[in-house]
Amino acid sequence: MPLVEIQDVYKIYNPGENEVRALDGVSLTIDHGEFVAIIGHSGSGKSTLMNMLGLLDASTSGRYFLDGKDVSRLTDDELSEIRNKQIGFIFQGFNLIASLTAQANVELPLVYRGMKREERARLASEALQRVGLAQRAGHRPAQLSGGQQQRAAIARAVAARPPIILADEPTGNLDSKTGRDVMCILHELHEEGRTVILITHDDEIAAEAQRVVRIHDGKVVEDRRGAADR
Repeated sequence: MPLVEIQDVYKIYNPGENEVRALDGVSLTIDHGEFVAIIGHSGSGKSTLMNMLGLLDASTSGRYFLDGKDVSRLTDDELSEIRNKQIGFIFQGFNLIASLTAQANVELPLVYRGMKREERARLASEALQRVGLAQRAGHRPAQLSGGQQQRAAIARAVAARPPIILADEPTGNLDSKTGRDVMCILHELHEEGRTVILITHDDEIAAEAQRVVRIHDGKVVEDRRGAADR
């Protein structure tokens, strides 16, 4: 059974004469443990697809099965619970809370899980350690460089050890060296058994994945093995 199965999915804005088909009949499967890059230019539909994969938005029509469960029929509360337990999000803009330290930012999703304070602190510390940020745990985002903020965002995404990592342009705001460091962390997570879904516009970054899915005008136009899997 695939981890992700999307069947004939449409996302249509302004239905009618001036409608925009952000997703136009997309079908896609992703297996457990794959490292998949979804690539496309701005306006291609890749961000809409990411939001749907991450249960942040619903399709206009079509079916979406996540680990065998038809998520298109679930309530908002049920979707929120699945997001919190199964998906770790890494965003281009980091999405850290400015008033919280790196440690507190990483602990936040664990708070939503109802985890006890000691367990939260331990998991967050371990996550910060693995991304090389243990010494900056008490610093707020404004006291961190862009690369350090992205590392904190990765730690937040992986602290609860979710099976799926969904990374949206994770190197987009970083210099090339820091971007390579971030990609190394994603490869490590994949080698540990996580399913990594990477959204990017960069062919070089996409080529590091096992598989490359190209989207254009809301349609999947290419699905091939990446250079990393040849």
